Amino acid sequence: MSHHIVPLKTYIIVFLSLIGLTLLTTGVAFIDLGPFNTVVALAIAFSKMFLVVYFFMHLRQSGGLVRVTVIAGFFWMALLIALTMSDYRTRTWTPVPKAWSITAPPTHP
Repeated sequence: MSHHIVPLKTYIIVFLSLIGLTLLTTGVAFIDLGPFNTVVALAIAFSKMFLVVYFFMHLRQSGGLVRVTVIAGFFWMALLIALTMSDYRTRTWTPVPKAWSITAPPTHP
């Protein structure tokens, strides 16, 4: 198995990018973006995740089977999130049952 030699400059650039994205995450946390807070936070988190997987976990130099496995993992995670959200969003579709309207007759004479 041949090992790819990654220049130190690449690791330094990725490390500084991760530090910058972390600072950006902290800065955005103090800004009120309304409903886009979660979207921006997830976009930054996805960018950091991509840098770690692509460079530090050497997905860049990996073969096709490893890439297919990573893509399948993300597809599986998206499927689980979609099913969870569909359950969460449809919980109010069934009405809440009301209490009994007829009271039970007394049992003692």
